[in-house]
Amino acid sequence: MAIRTSSAEWNGTLKDGAGRMKLASGAYEGPYTFASRFEEGKGTNPEELIGAAHAGCFSMFLSALLTKAGFIPASIRTTATVHLTDGPTISLVELNCQAAVPGLAEADLLKHAEDAKKGCPVSKALAGGPEIRLAIRLVN
Repeated sequence: MAIRTSSAEWNGTLKDGAGRMKLASGAYEGPYTFASRFEEGKGTNPEELIGAAHAGCFSMFLSALLTKAGFIPASIRTTATVHLTDGPTISLVELNCQAAVPGLAEADLLKHAEDAKKGCPVSKALAGGPEIRLAIRLVN
């Protein structure tokens, strides 16, 4: 299986410093600061990247489970909201998903979505950490 690499550099103090995060693939490189993480400043933050990874992983895993069950997903759109609370601690990840899957019943979608939430590699990596909540609905 694949091995992926990302990197980050931080320069200076926590509040006055700044850094850059970079994916080895070259698909993303960008700044992060105290303000972009704990306030509303420009740049990204680790939680935003975890959210993107979780949304992407969940969507792909749900697609795989649905395909294995004989359904062909037209689209699966997932948003991950990552809550950073005192500590700082990631205390909650909310996955909100809309899936367009012809011929799929709502009850079957819920079962496959719960399996995807438990089984996607990013969910597994976060296991024992934050609560992961899922809201999903079937769309046409």
